[in-house]
Amino acid sequence: MSEFKDVTIIKEASVYFDGKVTSRTVKFADGSHKTLGIMLPGDYEFNTNDKEIMKIMSGELEVLITDSEGWKAIKGGEEFEVPAKSKFNLKVKTITDYCCSYLK
Repeated sequence: MSEFKDVTIIKEASVYFDGKVTSRTVKFADGSHKTLGIMLPGDYEFNTNDKEIMKIMSGELEVLITDSEGWKAIKGGEEFEVPAKSKFNLKVKTITDYCCSYLK
């Protein structure tokens, strides 16, 4: 899906890591929400409360969700899942455009 219809967009951006990661929240009529964002190259660690599915629209990165699985390469068109109440690490290789879905 290349566009969302009938949504509310929060105008204020969420800005992390001195502006190297930014996102905007998109709210849907059913109460769900997603974030759309950009990550510049760098190493980042995130925590999550809800389960997340991160779809990479373009760019290249590596993700570490658990030490036992090791680092996994992800590129544009691919996605990965993060369990609720966990953390994950990213090594962003190129400017990366993403859409993150939050699941309750």
